[in-house]
Amino acid sequence: MPVVDQRSAPPAPRRRPAPRPAERKDPSPRGRVHGLWPYALIAPAVGGMLYLLVYPLVRAVLISFQDFRLRQLIAGDAEFVGLRNYRTLLSDPRFWEVVRRTFLFMAVNVVLIMAIATLVALMVERLGRIGRTVVLCSLVLAWAMPVVAATTVFQWLFHSEFGIVNQSLTSLGFGSFDRYPWFADGTAAFAILVTLIVWQSVPFAAITLYSALTTVPLELYESARLDGAGAGRIFRSVTFPMLRPIFLLVISLEVIWTFKAFVQIWVMTRGGPGDATTILPVYAVQTALSGQRYDLGSAASMVTVVLMSGVLVLYFRQMLRQEDETR
Repeated sequence: MPVVDQRSAPPAPRRRPAPRPAERKDPSPRGRVHGLWPYALIAPAVGGMLYLLVYPLVRAVLISFQDFRLRQLIAGDAEFVGLRNYRTLLSDPRFWEVVRRTFLFMAVNVVLIMAIATLVALMVERLGRIGRTVVLCSLVLAWAMPVVAATTVFQWLFHSEFGIVNQSLTSLGFGSFDRYPWFADGTAAFAILVTLIVWQSVPFAAITLYSALTTVPLELYESARLDGAGAGRIFRSVTFPMLRPIFLLVISLEVIWTFKAFVQIWVMTRGGPGDATTILPVYAVQTALSGQRYDLGSAASMVTVVLMSGVLVLYFRQMLRQEDETR
């Protein structure tokens, strides 16, 4: 019998697909119009953004280099004076006192906001469905309250004669708080403003951190508990390293929020008593309105922008350096 070869035949070579012809661009006017159509659609949005955001900034920069007072505002014949406004501003001792108070105000607020928001986020993560829903709804309602309305409520709470705080403290036996003028004491007014801004800022930070906590794998927590790690050790070694970018983002946003806080201070104290609650945005408005020195007010605003940007740059560099060291 003939021996049949059991070896399989070599596979047939696979054919490469023929290259597709390159698409040719339509050189006709109709093709050019079709290519510009997406840019035309976004042009109104870009134009509105430039007008509402970039133009005021450029205008403020120009005014800070001009002799711009009430007469120049009406007549429109402002003269460029170079860096004279900045020299006048930087040689004012009151300005440096306001800068120091601004950084103190920012640091106290950011530390309290991040500490309370982290605790609230960790608490919400451990609640049941009903408790979590109630807490999150309460945070959203507090966050949605308008700034002026919340500031007015705090004014009523700490009113010297009709405030609930004074009545409650007096009923508890603290007779010294009967008709106590909270807003006439610089330290008390500063503390009330810090409380207000922390109360308004914690909901956003807590909800953001809670959303980030839900992305951490549960297996990491179980492994850490099996190794005998406590709650603090788990947070330092598992939770915080996983959420470091979110913490960086939230801290950056809170620095911006507290650095430029103006409405709360202006509605509640207008920077008083004295200068106890005056920070850089309030100082800029006071300088521009009290003596119609719009040039000095614009210069103070530009210094505020530069200082806020410098703080954020330094913080980002520090965080990126720490991330490189942990790799």
